Amino acid sequence: MSDRHSDETARQLSALGARVRRRRAKRGLSRRILAQESGVSERYLAQLESGAANPTVSVLRQVADAMDVDLAELATGMAAPPKRLAAIIDRLTALSDSELAQVEAGLARAADGNGVGQRAGRIALVGLRGAGKTTLGRRLAEDLGVPFIELNRLIEQEYGGGVGEIMALNGQTAFRRYERKMLQRIIDEHTEAVISTAGGIVSESDTYAHLLERCHTIWIQAAPEEHMARVIAQGDLRPMARNKDAMTDLETILDSRAAEYGRAQQRLMTSGDTIPQSADKLRALAQNLLQH
Repeated sequence: MSDRHSDETARQLSALGARVRRRRAKRGLSRRILAQESGVSERYLAQLESGAANPTVSVLRQVADAMDVDLAELATGMAAPPKRLAAIIDRLTALSDSELAQVEAGLARAADGNGVGQRAGRIALVGLRGAGKTTLGRRLAEDLGVPFIELNRLIEQEYGGGVGEIMALNGQTAFRRYERKMLQRIIDEHTEAVISTAGGIVSESDTYAHLLERCHTIWIQAAPEEHMARVIAQGDLRPMARNKDAMTDLETILDSRAAEYGRAQQRLMTSGDTIPQSADKLRALAQNLLQH
């Protein structure tokens, strides 16, 4: 093989490894958990993510299935359209020019409305665990006089067990199905509410798009060190368990999800502020959203 071909192969494998690493981080999966769910050894996954492995299609499919991502997208880096969008595209291709013009006009009218009516009085808080969604969300709900709903708690009530149990026994795909179902229940039953979402909701593009469409959204942010410190202060030592690279993994997760979290209408950085200071800022952001 020529040096040029060898260099190109190395570049492609390095890019593939980076995609696997970012998709794993976006899902919030440790390499150990991905190894368990995919049947691919943790050592080989490390080689794959570093660009040192040249996986077969079969191995890559195992990894893609375990992360619930499209194989072609993982292999090429070209994202397939979300399922909802793909279905719409299929229907649009069958329309005549005059029918397409009517659809275009309807989309323009919907864009002018900016979805305000659909969002009603629902405020959804997005962001990574430890940002302060629960603490600040409860205060905001009290200030606004509306229900405070933790999406994960609703999922646990529906399932009859904890999130960890759902993941362990049924996998992440099943959890995401419960997440979408419970989000729809909230939307159907509450025109006004403050909703605390799980950090990984951005991993399921259709569910996240629905959240953005039907709720006003605020990204609650914090510096990585504060995320970790807050979670551990709450008595949850899982981030550090058997994971000497916990902080690096956390930073990678934040980086991989930043673009999706950034689609929220507003953002609130809580680092350096007291809880009352952050609560005041959040209330001002929420009231501004509700008034427009």
